[in-house]
Amino acid sequence: MEPNARRLWKLLEPIHAVGYFSPEPIALLKEAGYRGYWMGYFAARSAPLGAVPAEVVHAVFYNFAFSHVSRALPDAWKFAPPEAAHDARRSGAVAALRRHLGELADSEDLARAASLASRAALGAPMEGRALYAALRSHPAADDPLTLLWDAATLLREHRGDGHVATLLAAGIGGRESHVFHALATGASPSVYATSRNIHESEWSALVSALRSRGHVTDDGGSLTDAGRETKAGIESTTDALAATAYATLEPAEIDELITVLRPLTKAVVASGEIPGQSPMGLNLDELER
Repeated sequence: MEPNARRLWKLLEPIHAVGYFSPEPIALLKEAGYRGYWMGYFAARSAPLGAVPAEVVHAVFYNFAFSHVSRALPDAWKFAPPEAAHDARRSGAVAALRRHLGELADSEDLARAASLASRAALGAPMEGRALYAALRSHPAADDPLTLLWDAATLLREHRGDGHVATLLAAGIGGRESHVFHALATGASPSVYATSRNIHESEWSALVSALRSRGHVTDDGGSLTDAGRETKAGIESTTDALAATAYATLEPAEIDELITVLRPLTKAVVASGEIPGQSPMGLNLDELER
């Protein structure tokens, strides 16, 4: 059975991801003044860090090309401050969740999921987790639906910060991590061409770099045994680091959180707004039913 930290990531990630894919947050970011999807994305996700330059966001996000980030930042801050970006994404995400969930949005199970997830999210260790810590500095919400989205986002960025540290320690660069994951899972390079600006020439160069270090087979189509071992180690360490966020919950509470999240996540996924495969690394077909 998968570790609980990974099971919870799969259940919480779609709840968080409405902030990227649903029309409500995209529209509110546009109304705030940000020009184009990617300016809104980089402004909103980095907003907890403050009006930082592209170099900081490139470093913290890890897997975007610097040229991609620098087309949005710091110019975004000329149109609206970080607080506006954060509020637009959060308000839009909560509105999207309410639309997806219907009556579930006001249910006791959702309130319980929000309470348990928030306890984990607010009790997680901050050391070495810059994006999580910046997000953690914002006041907690009062209403359960916002509290749930906040908790899902905190736990997602907590896991992400740990994943970046693990990739770095394993010698897998940010752009390489996309190719590494795609070769491990069979994901199409086209997923990364549109969302991470990795086109054919860069993809080939990244495959060659991984092959030269023994991670990729000679034909460039899959990972070697050594590559699969490295990939498994990265995922295992990521899970272990993410699990520290759930130390505040009793085992029975973790089981309860998984149980109450399932129908909520299922309703979000049923909207069809979140792509089945994306650079988030989540395959929606693998979600618990």
